[in-house]
Amino acid sequence: MGRSLRVSCFVVLLSLSLLASGAAQTTATFINPVIPGDYPDPSVIRVGRDYWATATSGDWAPHFPILHSRDLVNWRTIGAVFTKSPAWAARNFWAPEIIKDRGRFFVYYTARKKGGPLCVAVATASKPTGPYTDHGPLVCQEAGSIDAFMVRDEHGRPYLIWKEDGNSRNQPTPLWAQRLSESGTNLIGEPTVILRNDAPWERHVVEGSFIIRRGGWFYHFYSGNACCGRECRYASGVARARKLLGPWEKNPANPILAANEQWQCPGHGSIVTDHRGRDFLLYHSYRQRRDTFNVGREALLDEIRWNADGWPSINGGEGPSRIADAPASLGERHLNAQIFDDFDGPRLDLSWQWPLANKQSARIETARRGNRLRLAPVVDVAGDDFTDAVLGRRTTSGDYTATTLIDTHGMKPGARAGLCAYSWRGSAVGAAIGGGKIDVWRRRNGKEERLAAVDAPDVRHVNLRMTASDGKSFRFAFSTDGREWKELSEPVAGGHVEGARIALTAGGNRGAAANFEWIRIMPAVRPGAGDGFTAENAEGAEKYK
Repeated sequence: MGRSLRVSCFVVLLSLSLLASGAAQTTATFINPVIPGDYPDPSVIRVGRDYWATATSGDWAPHFPILHSRDLVNWRTIGAVFTKSPAWAARNFWAPEIIKDRGRFFVYYTARKKGGPLCVAVATASKPTGPYTDHGPLVCQEAGSIDAFMVRDEHGRPYLIWKEDGNSRNQPTPLWAQRLSESGTNLIGEPTVILRNDAPWERHVVEGSFIIRRGGWFYHFYSGNACCGRECRYASGVARARKLLGPWEKNPANPILAANEQWQCPGHGSIVTDHRGRDFLLYHSYRQRRDTFNVGREALLDEIRWNADGWPSINGGEGPSRIADAPASLGERHLNAQIFDDFDGPRLDLSWQWPLANKQSARIETARRGNRLRLAPVVDVAGDDFTDAVLGRRTTSGDYTATTLIDTHGMKPGARAGLCAYSWRGSAVGAAIGGGKIDVWRRRNGKEERLAAVDAPDVRHVNLRMTASDGKSFRFAFSTDGREWKELSEPVAGGHVEGARIALTAGGNRGAAANFEWIRIMPAVRPGAGDGFTAENAEGAEKYK
């Protein structure tokens, strides 16, 4: 497989050499997050010396990225659970839980049923990379069913654990348990409530179950309070019981993981045991920074310590760690990486995403100057929409510069090619060229504004540049040679674009299509900020297929 992505970066070897008993020993450390960018509800398993993770993809496709690591710190995207939506599901692809059980692999996940509520469903595979076979919904309560987990009880019988999404209706949010068939793909018997949101810190929510068994106890890790957005108050707690169906005792020290000066709203984690027997929690959190909601919920790692009283603790109760001891020896880690994609491989890099609702095509074509990306809707569109086709990738900072080279040759009248920060169709800010103009536009709460327009240069190749500051302010410029730049407008306010993707766009009248020769993304380096960035690319993916 040819490489379609190049990464140049500041390389940091995070290690500390210690001297013990006259012999040199090396303890590696790492900086959180271990998976930068918008990766909510992460789930992880270990198979031998390999770790496999996935996370919420929301309304972006492909659904549920599959990531691989050898050390729990350096991660690479190598595929997805679903490249196409299951026939029954409409949107809201949330909270996948990857499970290895008796030689088989399961992904229990949430999605909204077409014309119906949120449901818990399951897909299975013979290996963690797939291909996955979808078995459809298991439970679809009227208020919604989300955040599934599978565990075997004290008798070895499989159970499904999930949350009834009552908070969507200002109702309680019980956590349910129900027997599964040995295949793990059908429910049997009757459901039982095993946990409720009855502690003050949990407020109106308990969710995000993960259960392990240790020393004759089941330990139920869960999250409570508001999970997301600017009003989030998320934190994590734990309960324990001798039997899976209870009675459950909540830890009097709850929450055991809460906000601190660096991170806010930590929770919805997954536990994995390394080959040395150490337990680690992979979970999401927002940074305590001005650009945090522009970036989204990132995946962090912390070790679980077990106290003398049998209860677990995380980072001594001090909240998410910034720097911590790594599970294994680390080599080079990419920090504050520059991404350059010139589409020189036969397929798109696996880090690219597209909105689930868009019917579009993104393919690599061979041209005289080399490969290029051709982006277009796959159905005829009418009107003057900048974002009929969108191809995006996660941001890792609210401070970055993104530049792309657009080939305007052959663009049909009314077609537009652009660059933007994109959350969803009704929340984005960008610039686009077409029809003899370069427009700067913004969508907020579904309403579009045309903020500026200048005459487009009469040349074939045009550079567009977007510079973001704090995830709130965006500047747009163009150039015909990549050296001399002309600003398109005053800085544009864009703090409403949450969980943003840096996106290439195509739109306009019928037959709209756009050609891009390359894109470069340069996150700004904040001295002392401790921003982590792990390069995502397709290199080595063939090894795991």
